[in-house]
Amino acid sequence: MPYSEPTSLAIVACPGGEAFADEVITHLKHMYKHRFTLKNDVISKRYELTKEELVSNINLHNDVQTSDLCIRGATDKYRPPVFKVNARFTYFANGEFKTELLETIRGKDVFIFQDVENHEVLTLNGGKNKVSLSVNDHVMSLLVTIDAVRQAGAEKITLVVPSYPYSRQHKKKGREGLTASMLGHMYELLGVSRIITLDIHSREIVNAFSKINLENLHASYQIIRELGKIVDLSGKKDDLVIVSPDTGAIDRNKFYASGLKLPLAMIYKERDYSIVTQNANETNIKSVKLLGDVKGKVAFLADDMLGTGGTLLKAMGFLKEQGATKVICAISLPFFTGDAIHLFDEAYEKGLFYRIIGTNAVYHEELLKREWFINTNVSGLFANVITRVHYNQSLSDLLDNRNIIEKLVKLQNTPASEKADKKDEKKDDAKAE
Repeated sequence: MPYSEPTSLAIVACPGGEAFADEVITHLKHMYKHRFTLKNDVISKRYELTKEELVSNINLHNDVQTSDLCIRGATDKYRPPVFKVNARFTYFANGEFKTELLETIRGKDVFIFQDVENHEVLTLNGGKNKVSLSVNDHVMSLLVTIDAVRQAGAEKITLVVPSYPYSRQHKKKGREGLTASMLGHMYELLGVSRIITLDIHSREIVNAFSKINLENLHASYQIIRELGKIVDLSGKKDDLVIVSPDTGAIDRNKFYASGLKLPLAMIYKERDYSIVTQNANETNIKSVKLLGDVKGKVAFLADDMLGTGGTLLKAMGFLKEQGATKVICAISLPFFTGDAIHLFDEAYEKGLFYRIIGTNAVYHEELLKREWFINTNVSGLFANVITRVHYNQSLSDLLDNRNIIEKLVKLQNTPASEKADKKDEKKDDAKAE
């Protein structure tokens, strides 16, 4: 029975990725307990054993198989797996990092978590130091941790990086490096076999790997679920239109438009690329045009990441000028770098937008305090992918979630009375089974 202790699935959380790793582990514990209970129900009936007898037999088998004398815990109760590996992370005064694993991971399937965009103050060196780390610090911490895990004898190494570092440096336009590709080659040299990320900036990055498998997850289901709570997706109360903020986001917004059966508009921007922006107040956009109609409608925009936010702020103001009643944005990776939060506070007070939906894939405490920000949780999605990867199961329905989005939209459009009837039907079916 692989859903109890001991488990070969191990999680090592770098300092930046610890908050997200803890949320994923919470989901993993619930999933493993639920799966164990289901298996116990089915197998106990099939082999005519009581549930208590089956649990004792499973624990006996695990005690016999373990390399230790026995596994800690009661012999007649479920033994929940311990996923998180105890580790010590040292940050030296000169900026160097060191990772020490405090327990064995030899032969285990290890998932290393890192959030390179976590710029909150972290506690390091056993609580002695509080440091806010840069992207480069987080990347170096990740590389050091990968090497420690490899040296400790892990069987497989998977990186869980919701925000792939340097993903915007993926095209060569002149005398510049392909940093996204370079990091991929470094991961390969260190023995990484798989990367799990969220809404990677460019699909071209996938082609940079020779051996690594990259699983690019999408938060569209979670975003639509939150969107359905603030607007009527059926169109009876709110006239909703999907708007692509630029040409680069057209495929993403076309996905939402086709999934929700809504019209698609696009903002076209003429840019002066001789200007390099430093904050949200500066922009290289010279003129903006709208292809479509938003007058008297609720405009919904979706993009993969938000840095300084200058482009989005200008797009939201433009849509309000064009007559949009509300502007709602969805951001998979809400970085909000520099003074972006302050600038969005000002824009919200001016009524330029209604809400911004962002995922918890980037840890940002200040965002959670804002009335205009809606946090949608994707840790359950990552937990599902991790278990399927660990047990060599298919990821198709998680990577292409159009079917569950379609079901969600149908549920949103179903009258309350019918929803109650469907819930009763499910309960009756469950009892019958």
